[in-house]
Amino acid sequence: MQIARDKELFPKKVTKVELAASLGVSRSSLYYQPKRPALDLELKSQIESVLVDNPSYGHKRVALELKLNKKRIRRVMKKFGLKPYRRRPRKPNKKDDLNKPPTKYQNLIKNFCPIRPNIVWVSDFTYIEFQDRFIYLATVMDLYTREIIGWNIGRFHNKNLVIGALLNALANSESSPVYIHSDQGSEYDSVDYTRLCETNEIQVSMSRKARPGENAFQESFYSTFKLDLGSTGQFDTFGELIEALHLQIYKYNNKRIHTKLKMSPKQFREQYILKEKECTNMSN
Repeated sequence: MQIARDKELFPKKVTKVELAASLGVSRSSLYYQPKRPALDLELKSQIESVLVDNPSYGHKRVALELKLNKKRIRRVMKKFGLKPYRRRPRKPNKKDDLNKPPTKYQNLIKNFCPIRPNIVWVSDFTYIEFQDRFIYLATVMDLYTREIIGWNIGRFHNKNLVIGALLNALANSESSPVYIHSDQGSEYDSVDYTRLCETNEIQVSMSRKARPGENAFQESFYSTFKLDLGSTGQFDTFGELIEALHLQIYKYNNKRIHTKLKMSPKQFREQYILKEKECTNMSN
């Protein structure tokens, strides 16, 4: 009786051959271990290493960095909840410009597509919070190469801030642009700034009032620039922050992949110069 009861509780052990036959599969398939989870874990590690240095990268730029298919990168990032970092920093108080008279300058680069460097420069400035204060960074970007060719850092956002950035750009460039574009801020509408542009035979272009999208190139740059810079709380002194800002601009120009260019701005400019030399040699 005891033996019969044991057989009921513990039926005959099924062999792998019998199990495979009952399932209608080959015996070897019972030993199969899927490779996808292991591959996804390895790719997750690679994606995380990219996001450490480039926290604002989305799946497209991660794919370019790793030279992999963007759909695969997106799938793995979604699977493991990997997302680019986003933050909403505190904004400084800004004077109301409602009473400011409209500028005489128009948007001269609307729907404009430059075909070489030094045709259109775009300029803007942003604030950076540091130790309960704000400092300001003004930059000048070449619209064709997306390279930051001039910048200036100051304690206040005034005409000296943007003039310094333009002077730095002129010093770093072989020639002046045809146009320089900005918003209608009083800094850019000042007599000294516009006179500097006229002296260098640069046509001043400005976005329409309350239309930040008309200077979206600089808006996009600052958005990712601050994310890649990280929290300013990591710096103990003003000097450390200034050094970090310079290093971040260098990294943007020389290493960071631009989504539109599919490479860094410096690589894109060097590629353009190389093609120009090849065309010149062929014509000669």
